[in-house]
Amino acid sequence: QVQLVESGGGLVQAGGSLRLSCAASGSIFSPNVMGWYRQAPGKQRELVARILYGGSTNYADSVKGRFTISRDNAKNTVLLQMNSLKPEDTAVYYCNLNGLRAYWGQGTQVTVSS
Repeated sequence: QVQLVESGGGLVQAGGSLRLSCAASGSIFSPNVMGWYRQAPGKQRELVARILYGGSTNYADSVKGRFTISRDNAKNTVLLQMNSLKPEDTAVYYCNLNGLRAYWGQGTQVTVSS
């Protein structure tokens, strides 16, 4: 089993920054893909950003230029630096790890006030 523990969510004003972190533990298959998804009330869960084991990244168009994803393979951690936050970024953010199967964290709330 794999456990994902997220931290770093909270309340911030528009234009502010937050950094989310996720630590994976357990039987982790490598190589793998780690990423962040988010789900706003009444909406489907969507990809925010993902990073391959070798460091290649993908971002949702809505966050390009504002968010940066990074990972430390030795520590099995993934970070999401979020800058220039907007009210529409408000959501529960979930950490994801895809190896032999997909694993999810419990989610962390990010609220951006206008």
